[in-house]
Amino acid sequence: MIDIVRERFLQSRDVADATLDHLGERLVDAAELIVSVYRSGGGVYLFGNGGSAADAQHIAGELVGRFLKERRALKAEALSTNTSILTALGNDYSFDIIFARQLEANAAPGDVAVGLSTSGNSGNVVSALAKAREIGMKTIAITGEGGGICVDLADVLLDIPSRQTPRVQESTLIMYHILCELVEDAIAEDE
Repeated sequence: MIDIVRERFLQSRDVADATLDHLGERLVDAAELIVSVYRSGGGVYLFGNGGSAADAQHIAGELVGRFLKERRALKAEALSTNTSILTALGNDYSFDIIFARQLEANAAPGDVAVGLSTSGNSGNVVSALAKAREIGMKTIAITGEGGGICVDLADVLLDIPSRQTPRVQESTLIMYHILCELVEDAIAEDE
């Protein structure tokens, strides 16, 4: 068993190292995009399924609350949290529109939509990114290697260079913690 433990840690480290090389500059681009939206009074809407839904909630919590510094609260909402809305939309329409419909109701041109999908092919994430484009929002997709369908819907694609779901999720956590820190540093400098 210890061999499996050691191997998984090494695999995770290797993916994290590859992520830095592959996405370092794009992570800065994503942070700058979010900061520009906050500076113009906009907000961030995040969405995904399963572990990606939990990640969306985690990111929203760091932005609304704080990450490492005291600063003003930042408008961020995870669209996977209201079970009444999710079940009503899923029942009355389709599971594929549960995030898109919420963007239609609440988002404005110039806001940011952040879609998380390990495969890059989750129907409701793809649908929401397409709706975001229609609304006039900026879009960021956080995916596994290649980006799947999301690649064509993202202003900034953050595709972790792996196709193994656990390794993608592990590096996603590192990446979005860095993203929150970059955004927070820029906003704190404004105050």
